[in-house]
Amino acid sequence: MSFKNPNPALLAEKELYIFDMDGTIYLGYQVFPFAIRFINNLRAAGKRVLFFTNNASHTTDFYVKKLEKLGFSPRKEEIMTSGDVTIEYLKRHRAGKNVYLVGTDELVANFRENGIPMLEGSEERADIVVTSFDTTLTYQKLDNACRLVRGGAEYLSTHPDFNCPTETGFIPDSGAIAAFVTASTGKKPTYFGKPYKETIEMICEATGYRCDQMCIFGDRLYTDIAVGKRHGVTAVLVLSGETTAADVEEAAEADRPDFMYDSLDDVDRILFQ
Repeated sequence: MSFKNPNPALLAEKELYIFDMDGTIYLGYQVFPFAIRFINNLRAAGKRVLFFTNNASHTTDFYVKKLEKLGFSPRKEEIMTSGDVTIEYLKRHRAGKNVYLVGTDELVANFRENGIPMLEGSEERADIVVTSFDTTLTYQKLDNACRLVRGGAEYLSTHPDFNCPTETGFIPDSGAIAAFVTASTGKKPTYFGKPYKETIEMICEATGYRCDQMCIFGDRLYTDIAVGKRHGVTAVLVLSGETTAADVEEAAEADRPDFMYDSLDDVDRILFQ
């Protein structure tokens, strides 16, 4: 393999360590114990931690409870999702516009709690259609979304991930659902979450750190690594989820990570011996 890591001292200099969740610190409810150890070592060293997932099927409160159960001892302000980024965008730039959301009941409730006018799907017109990772997906939801997009609704998606890694393999994610709508309507959505600028802007605003003070750990080239490469954040790929070393070899130079390790276990041992 031709990929070589630079000096890991570059990672030790960072102040904010951003972690993808699925495939990086756990698979479903199968926790990676070394991820807990690494994050505890970072906190003990005075570093700041942020958990960011593109998985918008659940809310921040859900992830607080999940990470607590798995042993990560998170604070609510340490967690952010692509759903949060999408909601913030709608509140700032599409205030008062009605939305039809293809998403879980949990995500729909989160949109409503944030004051976004929500549609049921039977309406003739919508201002905006948003699709997301929906584990309660039905054909009726897809039909509603396609009909409303064809009728002129602006089309948005919380995140572009095609697959979500689980303990038993991959399951279709938000990008796969968006591909269905695009195939039927001919319209591509505007995406949020990683790797898009709205995500980095929200992280900078919420934490007060600059991009050059951050590093991000993740298992996908086209989201986790891309968000770093596009916006000046040091990008660290771990091979514990979706991406393989062969994928990195085949990727263009500009799309490769700054660092690559088998898992966070390797990073922890290098930085903290």
